[in-house]
Amino acid sequence: MLTILGFAMIATFLVLIMMKKVSPIAALVLIPALFCVLVGKGANLGDYVIEGIGDLAPTAAMLMFAIVYFGVMIDVGLFDPIVRMILRFAKADPLRIVVGTALLAAIVSLDGDGSTTFMITVSAMYPLYKRLNMSLVVMTGVAATANGVMNTVPWGGPTARAATALKLDASDIFVPMIPALAVGLLAVFALAYVLGRRERKRLGYLSLDEAVEATTTTDEKVLVGTGDGRNTTGTAKRTGGTGTGTGTGGTAATGTGGVAAKDADGTAAKGAAGADQDDDEHEGFHVLDPHRKTLRPKLYWFNAGLTAALLTAMIMQWMPIPVLFILGAALALTVNFPHMPDQKARIAAHAENVLNVSGMVFAAAVFTGVLQGTGMVDEMAKTVVSAIPDWMGPHMALVTGVMSIPFTYFMSNDGFYFGIVPVLAEAGAAHGISPVEIARASLVGQPLHMSSPLVPAVYVLVGMAKVEFGDHTRFTVKWAALTSLVVLGAGFLFGIL
Repeated sequence: MLTILGFAMIATFLVLIMMKKVSPIAALVLIPALFCVLVGKGANLGDYVIEGIGDLAPTAAMLMFAIVYFGVMIDVGLFDPIVRMILRFAKADPLRIVVGTALLAAIVSLDGDGSTTFMITVSAMYPLYKRLNMSLVVMTGVAATANGVMNTVPWGGPTARAATALKLDASDIFVPMIPALAVGLLAVFALAYVLGRRERKRLGYLSLDEAVEATTTTDEKVLVGTGDGRNTTGTAKRTGGTGTGTGTGGTAATGTGGVAAKDADGTAAKGAAGADQDDDEHEGFHVLDPHRKTLRPKLYWFNAGLTAALLTAMIMQWMPIPVLFILGAALALTVNFPHMPDQKARIAAHAENVLNVSGMVFAAAVFTGVLQGTGMVDEMAKTVVSAIPDWMGPHMALVTGVMSIPFTYFMSNDGFYFGIVPVLAEAGAAHGISPVEIARASLVGQPLHMSSPLVPAVYVLVGMAKVEFGDHTRFTVKWAALTSLVVLGAGFLFGIL
């Protein structure tokens, strides 16, 4: 019964948020509370919630101060050169922008922290997507999937958990998996290329001047579709040189010089003159206001050094991550904004993001607290493992890899690696499958895991990108699951699993 109720609770949560019948925070609180009563343990709800909050409190503290820290770094201009570099690469081409998103997310993911990755990636790429009226779920989907592949680094969490649960060396698990993970990362870049071509087909090539004009004449509501080119801004008209194109649901953009564009229904509108624009027009396009009062150019190298030191300390694990961000945020505020009113203004500027993300984390604590406290997680694990037929014993690595895809989405990493993986390893050992093969296979589901509603970092991603969690889920799940299957297939092809 606990197994059925556990799966029913998760399914109810996912259906409601994907249908946008209730907000994620409300769903994370009310649905587990209801199922806790149905289980017959409503009297213990308070204990489960407090225990869940205690487990996630360090994560909430880390996210709160990390948002303040990186918010300040954005304010003072630390990431402006990164944005300009990406802009030079992208050249207002949606395809290059999406590929650049995947590349940036993969590089930043080397620090092993998903929240940091999403904050930096969204900070750099969001203005580009908004200015060019690109689909924001493309950004969140690509960033989450790229981070999921890179989340398998030994200091990222899953590999360390698998090593601890099975008493193995993390390097023995991770190093042989590198070829399969590299193929997974290539799959992410291929996905970015496909989605970028879709965005290019929908939007066409725009000059940056046209993009600026477009965003100054349209509603502030950002398109969060999947590339069908429809929103609610009404009928649009785009012109380029002597050509015109009309469509329903497009965004207005007008310019000269023959910039190729596509209207909302995909009809090309190409001008006759000057299809190739000179790079000089990019110089006038500033993703972040170069004249904002919060810039601190004289402190650029101090801020860069502080950020590098912070990330190094995280990777080397010199201090707990929440402590590092608390210290970093305090130091960044004090040095860059020594006057108290300025510090208060910076904190207030980022308070909305802090409240949204920390609120989501504490709401998730109710969900995980009830799942674990009532014993639903344990019963779900036992039921699934017992359902594996004996003839599949020699193929336990494959079974583990396949199971890791849905299970790391529906469960926390702790629940999966400490509750299910040891049982799978024991079943595999009876058929000659080594624990290290089981451990490697258990990493396969991480690309999908990073979009799980139980991962606090995903709320940083969708919150900063101003994307509904349900929209992100509907768009990302299929691509992330496909990436996981690519990693699994590559693992068997290379003889790693």
